[in-house]
Amino acid sequence: MSTENMVRIPCGQFQMGSADFYPEEQPVHDVCINEFWIDPTPVTWADFAEFVAATDYVTFAEKDLDAESYPEVGPSDLAAGSLVFTQTSGPVDLADPGNWWQFLKGAHWREPMCNGILANESHPVTQIAYADALAYAEWRGKCLPTEAEWEYAARGGLTGAVYPWGNEFYPDGVVMANIWEGDFPWSNIERDGYTCTSPVGTYPANDYGLFDMVGNVWEWTQDWWQDDHDDSSPCCAPELGGREQESYDPMQPEIVIPRKVLKGGSHLCAPSYCLRYRPAARIPQMIDTSTSHTGFRCVVRD
Repeated sequence: MSTENMVRIPCGQFQMGSADFYPEEQPVHDVCINEFWIDPTPVTWADFAEFVAATDYVTFAEKDLDAESYPEVGPSDLAAGSLVFTQTSGPVDLADPGNWWQFLKGAHWREPMCNGILANESHPVTQIAYADALAYAEWRGKCLPTEAEWEYAARGGLTGAVYPWGNEFYPDGVVMANIWEGDFPWSNIERDGYTCTSPVGTYPANDYGLFDMVGNVWEWTQDWWQDDHDDSSPCCAPELGGREQESYDPMQPEIVIPRKVLKGGSHLCAPSYCLRYRPAARIPQMIDTSTSHTGFRCVVRD
């Protein structure tokens, strides 16, 4: 397998998680990481188009849902499509994501629309379900990162820093990442220059030479979701975290779909709503769910 254009991440030990923000990031615990290689940016639209052209792969969002597999879904909602962010005209109840997310029939990676804007070839590919990311990685002879690998790489060798570059979000006034700046989800002042995704590599790299490790798009990892970190294992624990049977959403018992860990935050993360554009931050995502703010990058292990 080739590691051309990838970045080597040295082996080491780090403190994973944070005690300063959200409960799912706790407890902070020591983790050992073996050497690996990682893509310097998220996979782009052009990268994914090359994969599809070579394999005729059809993503999850391009397929109608099987009624037997989704008994809770009405017949009118089985058509192919994906979740798309729609900016609101004014303040809304932030407890209800349905105010800014809509399932758009026909939305998929080729037309990852956000606010009526189409991404170009240098933007991260979005509208990607977990199986889609895994298929691309396998085609490249690569893997998806574990949560621990991803966080270790995102920290760029810094110990305990809030962001991949330090503790100030705008060091010396420099814009470091693509997030939502303003009142979410209706007013974005676009200090970073973008309302939706931005071309990969637009902002400075961390000390490992990795771009877009926070902001722009959330990224899939291999780990099954659990509501907090398991610190009961020894430091050099098995590389894959979580357990599939424990990853289901207890708030939606009628939906029996496992969830994986997403890392990094996105262009929709705002200080007033979702302060998750940090290496330690994490959220769950059902493996069949694709959105206009979720992408991925790949790794190679020795």
